[in-house]
Amino acid sequence: MDVPNTKQIVALCGSQRDGSRTRHALEKALLAAESKGATTELVDLSTLDLPAFDPDQSDAGDARELRQLVRNSDGVLLGSPVYHGSYSSVLKTALDYCGFDEFEETTVGLLVVAGGGFPTPALEHLRSVARTLNAWVLPHQVAIPNAHSTFEAGELTDESLVERVETLGADLVDYAGVESYPEKTTACTAPTAD
Repeated sequence: MDVPNTKQIVALCGSQRDGSRTRHALEKALLAAESKGATTELVDLSTLDLPAFDPDQSDAGDARELRQLVRNSDGVLLGSPVYHGSYSSVLKTALDYCGFDEFEETTVGLLVVAGGGFPTPALEHLRSVARTLNAWVLPHQVAIPNAHSTFEAGELTDESLVERVETLGADLVDYAGVESYPEKTTACTAPTAD
């Protein structure tokens, strides 16, 4: 009997805050991925030695280990708090150490958490970076605005947002390893009569 190929999903957490809401949301997404049969790993970027990127020292600190982990993954979940309308510097540094070898044809999911209003620019910035690296970026993404009122005692309490986060984790598994877009169908194509 063939054993199904288990998909490996890794989440990169771009928050350095104790009790991070971003980390909590990523953990919830990874639990949903595990429920679909994936193995998962949450990488707390604040625990890695990743100095500011210098192309002349591209293997500095833990960079080689980070690249290997991302390269071996079937899907990557990028999570960040919003800083000044974009994503965090710790996540930017981690992405600077990676390239096409790590992300090309890899399925990527996006999740951002904001203290204020809807964090569309941060999602757009992450999407642009992932697409530039030839990743397959999921259309379903998660933005958690007004985090002070959507979390209570570290738990995401907005049920519609919980559902979006869980869908993101499940979609990451379902679409991991996508090699090409599905064939297009057009709305004006009608079935032919026999």
